[in-house]
Amino acid sequence: MSEHSDGKLSLVATPIGNLGDITRRAVETIAAADVVAAEDTRRAGRLLAALELKKRMVSYHSFNERSAVSRIISMVSDEGLNVAVVSDAGTPALSDPGFLLVREARAAGIEPEVIPGVSALTFAVTASGLPVDQFSFLGFPPRKKGARSRLLERVRDEARTAFFYESPHRIARFLAEIAEIVGDDADVAVIREATKLHEEILRGEAADIAEAAADKKWRGEIVVGVCGR
Repeated sequence: MSEHSDGKLSLVATPIGNLGDITRRAVETIAAADVVAAEDTRRAGRLLAALELKKRMVSYHSFNERSAVSRIISMVSDEGLNVAVVSDAGTPALSDPGFLLVREARAAGIEPEVIPGVSALTFAVTASGLPVDQFSFLGFPPRKKGARSRLLERVRDEARTAFFYESPHRIARFLAEIAEIVGDDADVAVIREATKLHEEILRGEAADIAEAAADKKWRGEIVVGVCGR
C-alpha cells in the first residue's frame, strides 16, 4: 500500500445468485469501506440493503473505466479512503472491470486486497463433470462467425477443456457450431443460472446438447464447457 496513505483498495467477490454465498470476510470488508465502487449501483444497492448497510457509492464500469480508475486511486492515495470494488456479481476482473484498476493501483504504490469468493466460472469448472486438470477460460465467443470458427478449431485441437460465457440469444447457435467444428461427440456441459432458483446443468455429447438447445427458450447467465475427444 502507498506509504503516504491509510486508505485501502479491496476487490470483493459477491454472490452470483444466492445471497448465502457471500463470505464473512466480504461482508466485513464492505462494512468497513468508506466507498463502494460498483459496476451497477442499483444492483450494489440491493446487495447493501440485504446486508443492512448504507454506503456512499460511485460507478465503475466498462464505459467509464479509465476515468473511474483515476478517481478510485485518488480516493485511496490522496483522501485515505477505504474503497471496496464490486462487479454486478461474482469476482471483479473476471469478464468484468478490474484488470486496469489493479495495474494502475500497483503503479501508484497501492497493493489491492483481493477478497475471493464465488464466480460463475469456478462454479462451472466444478459442476461440469469435464476434465479440468488443465482448462482455459475464453470469455464470450467473438461476434463474427469466422472468428468463432477459428476459436473453436483451436479448442478442437487443444488437449484441455475450454469454458465460455454466452448470452441466451446466441447460445443455440454457439452449441450448434461446437457440434459442427469441435465434433458431434465432443463432451459439453451447459451451466445456466448457477446458484439461482432456476439453476440448470446439461451434460452430454455436443450433437445431443445442440439438438436439445435448438427449440429451448434460454434465459439467464450461461457458461459452456467443451472438451474435444
